[in-house]
Amino acid sequence: MADDAVRMLYLSRSDVAAVGGDHSDLYVDALHEGLVAHAKGDTVQPLKPYLRTDGPDGHIADRIIAMPAHVGDPGLSGIKWIGSKHDNPTRAGRERASALIVLNDPATKYPVAVMEGSLISAWRTAGVTCLAARHLAVSGFTDVALVGCGLIGSTQVTALLQQFDHISTVHLYDVDAEAASGLADRITRENPSVKAVVADTAEDAVGQGDLVVPCTVTDQPYITFSWLKRGALLCNVSIMDVHKDVFLGADKVVVDDWEQSNREKKIINRLVLEGSFSREQLHAELGEILAGDRQGRDNDDEIIVLNPMGMAVEDIACAGEVYRRATESGTGTWLDLH
Repeated sequence: MADDAVRMLYLSRSDVAAVGGDHSDLYVDALHEGLVAHAKGDTVQPLKPYLRTDGPDGHIADRIIAMPAHVGDPGLSGIKWIGSKHDNPTRAGRERASALIVLNDPATKYPVAVMEGSLISAWRTAGVTCLAARHLAVSGFTDVALVGCGLIGSTQVTALLQQFDHISTVHLYDVDAEAASGLADRITRENPSVKAVVADTAEDAVGQGDLVVPCTVTDQPYITFSWLKRGALLCNVSIMDVHKDVFLGADKVVVDDWEQSNREKKIINRLVLEGSFSREQLHAELGEILAGDRQGRDNDDEIIVLNPMGMAVEDIACAGEVYRRATESGTGTWLDLH
């Protein structure tokens, strides 16, 4: 234990991928456990602070977020430090988001691991959608609509196709037509039985989706309730895409965490401040449904909205599984702290 107390395991992105961090199975399993633990009160999760340096006129997606959490007993403590700059791909030739995750031993509070976090962040976001689809989408759903075909969107589609073999068509839209066509080509190349359709407009794509997944960096809503077909599940991954009437018209609204969702002037928070939505109107937190404490979908006609703000609990649960696999397999580089 003395040696462990002064060493820390470093895991690069390739190390994370080498232990299964580039496939949805790791995340679906780890997230199920983490979200159920959260529903049962076996987690600690302070509200995440947003560091913004561009003033009141800065883009909503330009920020660094500190996301601390503790999961399980004795479990692991940790923090994700994730930066985002909406124009990184076009201005700097880099991915929009970058992240590090630090894990700490709750007994000593010493750090035990630090790892590249953007791969985990993208895949755990997709894993949440997969878990939601199991319980909230129409059984045997066939059509997925994706708006936004960047890293997050492509990871969402990849994970969904890994988890659900009954998906037959993916409807794609992106303001960058080349991004949509490029992802369509990749989908059909890797999944010959799946049809990928590039839509002319976001409305065209959304209207076809049994499962609708917006993954953009927009700061203005554009999806209205009238776009959604009966029975649709909308997983509002990028948070700002939907108009207020979507939340007010849906048969059920589900979040990952109410306190995280009702802040930062996001759409739910605006509705609460206006007095048109409340905790009492919320159907459930996702972990409550996974734990069997609340019902998921009741019938094929319901329109359901999942608003996943993204929780540190999710990141730490997934990073903990990556760390466990890495130590068992001897993956990574040990760094001396002293």
